[in-house]
Amino acid sequence: MFKQYKEAIESSNIVSKTDINGIITFVNDEFCKISGYSREELIGQNHNIVRHPDVPKTKFKKLWDTILAKKTYKSTVKNRAKNGSTFYVNTTIVPILNKDGEIEEFIAIRYDVTHEVELKKALEKKERELEILNKTLEERVKMQTQKLYNLNKHLEERIQEEVKKNEEKQKMLFLQSRMASLGQMMANIAHQWRQPLTELALTLFTMKRAAHKSDLKEFDAIYNDAKAMIQNMSQTIENFINFFKPDKPKIPFPVIQSIDEALQILKKSFQKDYIDINKYINGNPYVLGISNELSQVIINILQNAKDAFLQHDCKEKKIKIKVEEDSNNVYIIIEDSAGGIDNSVIERIFEPYFTTKHASKGTGLGLFMSKLIIEKSFEGTIEVSNTEEGACFTIILPLYTGSTKET
Repeated sequence: MFKQYKEAIESSNIVSKTDINGIITFVNDEFCKISGYSREELIGQNHNIVRHPDVPKTKFKKLWDTILAKKTYKSTVKNRAKNGSTFYVNTTIVPILNKDGEIEEFIAIRYDVTHEVELKKALEKKERELEILNKTLEERVKMQTQKLYNLNKHLEERIQEEVKKNEEKQKMLFLQSRMASLGQMMANIAHQWRQPLTELALTLFTMKRAAHKSDLKEFDAIYNDAKAMIQNMSQTIENFINFFKPDKPKIPFPVIQSIDEALQILKKSFQKDYIDINKYINGNPYVLGISNELSQVIINILQNAKDAFLQHDCKEKKIKIKVEEDSNNVYIIIEDSAGGIDNSVIERIFEPYFTTKHASKGTGLGLFMSKLIIEKSFEGTIEVSNTEEGACFTIILPLYTGSTKET
């Protein structure tokens, strides 16, 4: 029975015996297996043959102090195998006493805990790394928080700077658009004046001939015709000056007024290019704003239609201007028969500097400024679509329902 117990213990544990001086007298197979030494290499050697140099001497002093005091020593011990590798064993050393109570030998029973110790060390290493990481993370969070604080602190200033830049850019776009509009107006003045100047030259020649004939009646009639032409030309200049007057206050005015102003300015050039314009006015709706600004928008749209007629070499050049209203809005609808706008670019038609014309024909600011005027000055909207014949611009303005009497 005792032999069976001994075999069970030796087969499952690492067992060694030493004399009172620590000289090995017995080792089992498990001891040889874990240490890498043979039984012959171990028997007769001091047990410190497997001692690891990293273990402090104080630990072994405590071990000897304990077992020499006839007490059992328990601890996890770090050892070194023959090949230099490290192994850990949970060790229990028991002093064996003789009948006189004196220490006769020591028996050590161990079991391998290398895997557990290495796992514990790995976990401890990870914990240290996590601790360092957490500390570093806290510092980084603190640093990033400071950066965010600084960013937020200056964000308002940066936004104000960007707003200021955009305002300056918008002013520049507006100025460029006004200059482009002025160029168009000068061209229209030339159209308005070209025919009267020719007629005036012929009239003066006829006056000269009448004076030679001493025909006072014919002379007076010719004189009155010439004066009427000059007055008409003077009125044309006055119309253009009024059109560009700045700082005019917003007042209620009939939409038809802006349409007629635009048509009067474009009359001669449209007649020259045989462009037929038809108006369909439903009622006499009023809006609140500046009449010549709405006229400028209508001129831009009509001028674009004229350019499209010429670009596409259209035989029939027709424009319809319709005015409708409901309980809330006024609708100005301008349709042409110039073939329409390419569907691939129609969504970009109101972008600044975007134009479908040749570089010499347009700046790409007219429709952009038209949209800006409608939205900012009239709080309305402007839309574009294609019909079967051409392009259709729809201007939607809030209907003015207050008193139209001047105060």
